[in-house]
Amino acid sequence: MKEYMNETLKVIAERYSCRDYKSDMPSDEMLHAIACAAIQAPSAVNRQPWRIIVVKDRQLMQEIEEAALAKLKSMEDQSAYNRIMQRGGRVFYNAPCMIIIPIEKSNYSLIDCGIVCQNITLAAASLGLASVICGLTGLAFEDGDNFEKFAKRLGFPEGFVFGCSVLLGYANTTKQPHEPDKSKIIVIE
Repeated sequence: MKEYMNETLKVIAERYSCRDYKSDMPSDEMLHAIACAAIQAPSAVNRQPWRIIVVKDRQLMQEIEEAALAKLKSMEDQSAYNRIMQRGGRVFYNAPCMIIIPIEKSNYSLIDCGIVCQNITLAAASLGLASVICGLTGLAFEDGDNFEKFAKRLGFPEGFVFGCSVLLGYANTTKQPHEPDKSKIIVIE
């Protein structure tokens, strides 16, 4: 079978989840381009049930990270907490910025949010930035007081909940993308 490759497929094939960032902040122009790519994502019935919040405030990120880590530490199953601690005890891996995606609650908003995250990671990779989709951020929003505090500081619209986040920055160390398992592809003829 012939293998096709173009710039888009190359970016998809080479993107990986970065867990070690330099402290250098991406330019505002790059972050704006990524945010614009995010809002170009398709959504069910074109509802666009999201907001794209670019967070460059390192103090706020640290507070969110501490709340998420505290929640992980309090869980009965310690496997995720232990894994984070083995990786240096940082949920955000020293990323200098992130995009948080609050969503409206609806039947398809989680799927729509996932599509937005994919647009963000591919746009970042195409610009030479590293990224990782970070669902662990949501742990900081599980407790009601923290939700109110962080949602207010981030400007969540009324009725929106945490959807997901994507960490962004320049990779301090790189790694190979995962090896795709082609046995997962099924063709029905």
